[in-house]
Amino acid sequence: MDQQVVLVTGGAAGIGEATVRAFLEEKAIVCIWDVNEEKGRELTEELTAKGHQVYFAKVDVTSLEKVENAVAQIVKDVGSIDVLINNAGITMDRSFLKMDAATWQKVIDVNLTGVFNCAKAVAPIMVEGGKGVILNASSVVGLYGNFGQTNYVATKAGVIGMTKTLARELGRKGIRVNAIAPGFIATEMVQKMPEKVIEGMVAKTPIGRMGAPEDIANAYVFLASDKASFITGTVLSVDGGVIS
Repeated sequence: MDQQVVLVTGGAAGIGEATVRAFLEEKAIVCIWDVNEEKGRELTEELTAKGHQVYFAKVDVTSLEKVENAVAQIVKDVGSIDVLINNAGITMDRSFLKMDAATWQKVIDVNLTGVFNCAKAVAPIMVEGGKGVILNASSVVGLYGNFGQTNYVATKAGVIGMTKTLARELGRKGIRVNAIAPGFIATEMVQKMPEKVIEGMVAKTPIGRMGAPEDIANAYVFLASDKASFITGTVLSVDGGVIS
């Protein structure tokens, strides 16, 4: 990945941060987008001080205009975008009967429309260059469903459909498109859950532990690399064999 330009949305914390660090280990140039400006700038300062080439921008992926402007800035600063990691996402869980339209729409806007906006802005640059990789964050719940997550599950299932369609449309233009479906991952947010909930997650995972953000990051690096040059339109489950 030496000197390849990698854009990671939602890159300031959790799986996004681990992904940023993993690509930097491969000597990539990494652009971080996040709505949390404080965390984003702190991470960028830390990594820059270590000699890495890192850029940060506060970007709301729900706005196509803002996304397009931020993409133009990356092209101006570093010349191109080789890899897009659509990692940004949120949860606003409610059981279906208690879910209002605003709660539904907010998650759709970030998790699904955000993926569309970023791919829409970046794909033409990749087409012009004749190559590129787009990797989208889905989830095992997008495959199996999950109680209390109608909005989130709908977005993650939608991401799978979008991934397969973009792979068909963009493959002949040199662009590979894949998705990763993480299982139960020990992010800071998850670790704050009640112990019994965490124990239940581990009990459903045959490998006997929760995943680490680095497990997902390593999968992104593999799918972005030339070692995965014949893989497109697929969904890689990184879930420890989770039982639905």
